[in-house]
Amino acid sequence: MSGDATTRVVLTTTDSADEAERLASVLVDARLAACVQIAGPVRSVFRWEGAVSVEPEWQLWLKTDAARVDDLQARLVAEHTYDVPEVLVLPVVGGHGPYLAWVTNETERGIADDR
Repeated sequence: MSGDATTRVVLTTTDSADEAERLASVLVDARLAACVQIAGPVRSVFRWEGAVSVEPEWQLWLKTDAARVDDLQARLVAEHTYDVPEVLVLPVVGGHGPYLAWVTNETERGIADDR
């Protein structure tokens, strides 16, 4: 297991599978995330505008490099349909070295097809 990983996992949720796929595609295409797993529906329980809500949501697990987190977050918030989207950034404390290197390579700035 490689230590000192610069990989980050960013979590967010959205209200439909289609919206989850759209967000995932936008972020991977822009090289802000190397890959995204979509899980759902999950049941979310939260307080919003003074009332407790229980809603189905789709959870996105985005893998990126620490150097791209700020850009990923800005684009995710701009593209998201929620007024206040969940954006949680989790550190990766280790992992399979070649995979962690792949995440970094896939999210590098300045790649010819970077948008």
